[in-house]
Amino acid sequence: MVGGREADRAPPGPSVSVAIRVAVGLPVRATGADPDLLLTWAIRAEHGPFSSLAVPDRVVHDAHEPLVTLAAAAASTRRIGLLTSIVLGPTRETTLLARQAASIDALSRGRLTLGVGVGIRRDDYAATGSEFETRGRRLDTQLALLRRIWAGETLDAGIGPIGPAPARPGGPQLLVGGYVEAVARRIAAWGDGFMAPGGGEAERMAALWRSIVDAWEAAGRSGRPRRVVGSYFALGPRAAEYARSHIDAWYGFDPALADRRLRGIPTTADAVEAVIRRHDADGADEIVLRPCAADLDQLDRLTDLVAGL
Repeated sequence: MVGGREADRAPPGPSVSVAIRVAVGLPVRATGADPDLLLTWAIRAEHGPFSSLAVPDRVVHDAHEPLVTLAAAAASTRRIGLLTSIVLGPTRETTLLARQAASIDALSRGRLTLGVGVGIRRDDYAATGSEFETRGRRLDTQLALLRRIWAGETLDAGIGPIGPAPARPGGPQLLVGGYVEAVARRIAAWGDGFMAPGGGEAERMAALWRSIVDAWEAAGRSGRPRRVVGSYFALGPRAAEYARSHIDAWYGFDPALADRRLRGIPTTADAVEAVIRRHDADGADEIVLRPCAADLDQLDRLTDLVAGL
């Protein structure tokens, strides 16, 4: 461990390696952030034990736009995956979303995974002039259209094809996130896997995953859907403060939800490791650990932890 961090952990016991890949979130809040922080974070993660860099999506927030953020990260890295967790698909024009995603995928040589979902905040829809109540139906239309555009199909007699061509045939890996049963149908029809939202009740999420696998098999899909899960994390002597500040900023619109999210955040190295190992035991392919503070010390502490698994 790097000096001063041993207090985060209990005395070491027998080590059992994990199969799950560990992705790390990029700092997303823009207010007061060092302009070099994001790229420094991406470069350090690239040389660390992480599988992907992940970004969420908010409109009414002081957060960097996720696809622009991943484009910047793509230019500064060569190996690490690039993951939206998630993009609010129905707040965006579909053709532009398809072109942006294909461009990042092509320029990064196939490193993009596009996680999409509908979100739960009405203000994000109001700010983009989008209909909140019909967001699920709009996402269904979008997913089908994304696949057509990425496959190079014409959209109409006088429209298309629309480029650029993504690096991965058929487009970037497409993961669908959410809590509702419609997620299973969407993944079976258009997706490559599930982007599990953080903070859901374990029993409910397990039941949804079973529905996803059943729908996948019923649709005659080969292999198995990719399963990506997520958790916030905060480490070090200010962990509780970081967790509270981030959750208040991100979920302050719903105090009850904010309280549930806060209770689920691991704030010691042992607790973070327990979350990783629990999802590894459940068979998840990848876990996204999202920082509660834009502080490189958080990345360093997480790097030490993950490297030791």
